[in-house]
Amino acid sequence: MVGRVSPRPGEVLDGLVASGQEPGAAVAVVRDGLVEVDHAGGTRDDTAPWTPDTLVMTFSVAKPFAALTLLSAVGEGTLDLDQPVASAWPEYGCRGKQATTLLQLLSHQAGLPAFPEEAARLEYDDRDALVELLAGAAPVHAPGAGVAEHALTYGHLLDEVLRRATGVPLAERFAGIARAAGWDLHLRLEEPDLARVARLVEPTDDWAAAYLADPRWGPALGRPAGLLDPEVLNSDHFRRTAFPAVSLHANALSLARFYDDVLRPDGYVAGLLGRDLWRAYTSPAASGYDGVIGRDVTWTLGFQLDDEDGRVDLGMGGAGGCAAWAEPAAGYGAAYLTRGLGGHARADQVWEAVHAEYTPGSTGNAEGPGLPKQTGPSRTSG
Repeated sequence: MVGRVSPRPGEVLDGLVASGQEPGAAVAVVRDGLVEVDHAGGTRDDTAPWTPDTLVMTFSVAKPFAALTLLSAVGEGTLDLDQPVASAWPEYGCRGKQATTLLQLLSHQAGLPAFPEEAARLEYDDRDALVELLAGAAPVHAPGAGVAEHALTYGHLLDEVLRRATGVPLAERFAGIARAAGWDLHLRLEEPDLARVARLVEPTDDWAAAYLADPRWGPALGRPAGLLDPEVLNSDHFRRTAFPAVSLHANALSLARFYDDVLRPDGYVAGLLGRDLWRAYTSPAASGYDGVIGRDVTWTLGFQLDDEDGRVDLGMGGAGGCAAWAEPAAGYGAAYLTRGLGGHARADQVWEAVHAEYTPGSTGNAEGPGLPKQTGPSRTSG
């Protein structure tokens, strides 16, 4: 493009790899069903190059897919957004949670942003014990009276409701949705897929420590222990375990295809949910100061909805640095995935390049890659 100011998304990623900031990553953009970008750089394990079918664990990028899975049961009439959680899960109806609705669970208004303190003594794969703790927990605020990202609890809450209502685990039901849609996305990996998963690395050695020392994020991400430990996250056991709030293993192109699709009233997601529920999935459901994220946030029934200087993004970022989003005004879906655990500075650079390339009237970032704090889609999520 004549007069271009900003580099293209793939050029940004290549620059991050060349500078040593990025050990391995991919960026993808899909617009109106057409692949605009599918670019990778670096390696998946310090040796093998990152390839188009490489999967990586994405933390909270998982949450819209956990939500979609529960909403698919709402769409078929098995559940209702306004029904109390306790109507499907009677043990949940105690300690001020009796009237909590499914809508409040989905939009991070249920007041259970962290597992109770007892969860610190449990293994991350002890699903039944973790669910029992949630059932008996007191909310940190009255349900519906505030918002706080349910960083690790989100998937277990939705999973238990779905199991009670349908008898099918959330990860299993999502696997069927993903197969039907053609998405290479997994909340629990099968044995044949393990060989193509990127190995997570913590380049600065302080990424996990910073989260755990934070008074908001420490409880939200530290109970149960191990879910910020690369050794745990790189194990086959974790990859074969469903922890639906954070265990999405994805490739960039499939995420970009999903986010392109979710914008369209004739897309797969809209057809799965029905028009009204699809609108609810992608529209504001709760706004306010998020007690975990530490800033004002607008939640839909699964996504964060950000409005930065009139630029609206629907998306979700993860604690490790990955992000996926759609920009409705520009009509594209995009994803940036990395195996280098850390902050979101790299994702911000990729986001700015994507925005400059695909948003009509954008001239890019004339002052280079330094971006305002919290620019881009939902950067600080669990």
